[in-house]
Amino acid sequence: MNNTEPFLPPVEKPGGLMMKLLYRMSRKQFGKVMTPMKVFGARMPFTFSRMGGRVYQLDRKLDLPPELVYLVRHQVARINVCEFCMDIGRYKAMRELMAEEKFQAISDYPESALFTPAEKAALDYATELTRDKRVSPETFSALAGYYSSTQICGIVYLIASEHLSNLTNIGLNIHSDMFCDIQARARSQSQQYELR
Repeated sequence: MNNTEPFLPPVEKPGGLMMKLLYRMSRKQFGKVMTPMKVFGARMPFTFSRMGGRVYQLDRKLDLPPELVYLVRHQVARINVCEFCMDIGRYKAMRELMAEEKFQAISDYPESALFTPAEKAALDYATELTRDKRVSPETFSALAGYYSSTQICGIVYLIASEHLSNLTNIGLNIHSDMFCDIQARARSQSQQYELR
């Protein structure tokens, strides 16, 4: 086994009608079945297989700007070095036509003019909680200066649920599925088509 292969072999032919349906939906949406689905989801009870999709559905119910949701998730995945989560998060943001340059500049967000003070406060909070597993009163106070208590709880939810995805993928040695490359090719083909 090389170090980029999952620790468990992917299940290429799932059992059960519902898993077969999820595989088909993944192929339709992404052009292939996501590796976490083949490695983790196919081995767990069906409700676990739908967990990832449910998490992202819940994200849309948060009282937070969609771009901030993606940025917070991306920062947590970046700190935890979850290649799959960084890739799928950027892919989804690209599909929604969000500012890709922010994702490229996120490692320098404290000094970058691309980020608003409110985004920087949320990213500081996500960084500190992810890195240190605690948050200083000063960092929390800065966050509370921009966000309501409901929004703060939403940010905490994003950080906590991103850890679940990150640790699942890291623990099973699941790496990037290169979804950003797929999206970049699709954009390039679309632009070529529009030029004709």
